[in-house]
Amino acid sequence: QVQLVESGGGLVQPGGSLRLSCAASGIIFSTNGAGWYRQAPGKQRELVAVISSGGRTVYADPMKGRFTISRDNAKNTVYLQMNSLKPEDTAVYYCNIGGRILSTSVYIRGDYWGQGTQVTVSS
Repeated sequence: QVQLVESGGGLVQPGGSLRLSCAASGIIFSTNGAGWYRQAPGKQRELVAVISSGGRTVYADPMKGRFTISRDNAKNTVYLQMNSLKPEDTAVYYCNIGGRILSTSVYIRGDYWGQGTQVTVSS
């Protein structure tokens, strides 16, 4: 059974930082793409960032220069470092495993999702 356990969400002031983690089990992590998506109330789930098995990354435009996705295959974990957070970043953030990057503008989601972790940016 594939299990994805997320952690690191919480409440932060505008301009602050958070680091999300997603630990995977039941899957060969090193050969799978990984990513983060988010969903705000009343909105569709959207791409935050993805990273391929080879380390190639793609970021959605609002996150460029502020967020960094990385992976540690020895720990079967993907991370999302979030800096300069804004109120519009408030959402539930979901880890996703098994996707692929086809180009800078074309990517597919994987079949496996974490439980989601709430990120709230508010003064």
